[in-house]
Amino acid sequence: MNRFEPNLRIPGPTSLPSPVREAGGRQMMNHRGPEFAGMLERITSGLRLFFGTANEIVLLTAAGTGGLEAAIVNALSPGDPVLAVTIGAFGERFAKIAQVYGAAVTRLETEWGRAAEPDDLRRTLAEAPAGGYRAILATHNETSTGVQNPVEQLATVARELAPDALLLVDGISGLGAVPLEQDRWGLDVVVSGSQKAWMAAPGMAFLSLSDRAWAAAETARMPRFYLDVREARKSAASGQTPWTPAVAVMYQLDVALGLMAGEGPEAIFARHAACAAATRAGLAALGFELLAEERVASRTVTAARIPDGLDWKAFNADLALRGLVIAGGQGRLKGKILRVGHLGSVTVDEILGAMGVLEVVSLLHGRSVAPGAGVAAAQRAAVEAMGLTGGVTA
Repeated sequence: MNRFEPNLRIPGPTSLPSPVREAGGRQMMNHRGPEFAGMLERITSGLRLFFGTANEIVLLTAAGTGGLEAAIVNALSPGDPVLAVTIGAFGERFAKIAQVYGAAVTRLETEWGRAAEPDDLRRTLAEAPAGGYRAILATHNETSTGVQNPVEQLATVARELAPDALLLVDGISGLGAVPLEQDRWGLDVVVSGSQKAWMAAPGMAFLSLSDRAWAAAETARMPRFYLDVREARKSAASGQTPWTPAVAVMYQLDVALGLMAGEGPEAIFARHAACAAATRAGLAALGFELLAEERVASRTVTAARIPDGLDWKAFNADLALRGLVIAGGQGRLKGKILRVGHLGSVTVDEILGAMGVLEVVSLLHGRSVAPGAGVAAAQRAAVEAMGLTGGVTA
């Protein structure tokens, strides 16, 4: 058994910094008392900075998918026409949630591994049914393919051609790691989750709603009870949540957001960019074909094709034996790609360590790899991304 902590390089849940992990072991508090109210205010204030919003932010005890479901049921009614911009498994999940609740969903599908093109959205909206769409669904960062959507440009097109449509955005795996400006981009609902860039355990979803979205929540007719954001808003006014929250996860979020405020958004974004560049360069140097083009590559997860003839299960097992945990593909890409997560508390040193293990195991499996190539390429890319002339710091 590996005596050391694994280098957890999956797209989530992410590794927890020691202070965050320790915070989760604190004794419970009264979730109807003033101490909890203070913590709730700190968390929502800390989140606003990264959401790029002045909106109220609602916290729900749920996984990120629960947040997506909340976005649907609080904004829409059965039969509402919805356009789902899908580029991977999680965009498809968002569309399916809307379908389950009775929305009339039209898909604008893009080949997995590519981002949605604003011109394609423009053409689709120009051919919209009479009355247009009630909502447009989009994914900010698609972890199943390692692609980041140009949400700002998509929103610009939507505002021009479908000004009355609500823009609902899955920001689960990008927010906190890459820039997003909800208010400036005109997004109506943005969803995220605690287990990604926020460096906390799974269990809390966050929703930021525009004034238009709050108005829609008053008239939406999809069934809701536990996920009713109106109840969450009402309780938040008195420093509470409507239902018993995941207090231990909130302890962690409180500490994690303090760490993020100390580092600052620009430094966080730069660190993620450097780790993404290092991962892409390292994998390419090891002979893996990257799935996404550079211009749309995610800064939180990198996907690469599994080479023909490589036994993925055996290869992945050997990685795990050496302390590296990465992810395989999902949906139609299952068994075809591997994914390396680089979000949350990730450092360049951890990426260099991951490349070293990938290199060793590649050699063990008979792949033609130049010793040292992966680590060297990753380090050069990180140095370039950070604008350094000397060594790489974490």
